[in-house]
Amino acid sequence: MNMSIITVVYNNIDFIESNLNSIHNQTYKDIQHIIIDGGSRDGTLEYLRSNHGYPLTLVSEQDDGIYDAMNKGINLAEGDVIGFLNSDDIYTDESILKKITTVFRDIDTDSVYGDLHYVDPSLKKTIRSWESGKYHTGIMEKGWMPPHPTFYVKRNIYEKYGKFDSDYKISADYELMLRFLNKNNISTYYLPEVIVKMRTGGRSYKLRNYIKKYCEDLRAMRNNNIKNPYICLIKKNLSKLHQFF
Repeated sequence: MNMSIITVVYNNIDFIESNLNSIHNQTYKDIQHIIIDGGSRDGTLEYLRSNHGYPLTLVSEQDDGIYDAMNKGINLAEGDVIGFLNSDDIYTDESILKKITTVFRDIDTDSVYGDLHYVDPSLKKTIRSWESGKYHTGIMEKGWMPPHPTFYVKRNIYEKYGKFDSDYKISADYELMLRFLNKNNISTYYLPEVIVKMRTGGRSYKLRNYIKKYCEDLRAMRNNNIKNPYICLIKKNLSKLHQFF
């Protein structure tokens, strides 16, 4: 089984090296690492093009937002399984991809997900812990969702049910998971450990984007068979509170 890992990056010279090291230090080696660069001008692109010894599939061009860039990565993916590791993020240890591929090999499942830690830029302090818990039918009606950076899916699922809907500017990852898990009932498996450390500071944390995100979440719920979207939205946001404690 081979795996395609997609990294979307734009002007992130400070952290792109740790991202590459995290992927290419994995004990599992049957990896296609796809990097979609949005036309970086801070040295990121020059670093990626340099002779650092890592095999990469690299595309650098303007895109229509992060989800358009992710879709470009999916179009280039050759692996049996597709996952994403954002340019700010790293795996928690060198055996993560081996553990994920073992699940796919041993269990008949369409997808695998795990837990996530939000950390400060130094990676030393955990700001928020997202412990996903097991999936069961109907749980997304209660506002549950897995952390997308830990969500690994067979490539044929994207081919069957589609890629990210780039009409969503903030919530396309949530919409995709609703479409896969809730609307089309793909199978999934919970790997109960922290898979990814995610540095804080993304666009979705800016106050002016929260209202837009809520509106997009509601639209995603309506389009993917959530029966009570307003109640689901409230539960979704309340469920995040315990992650800070």
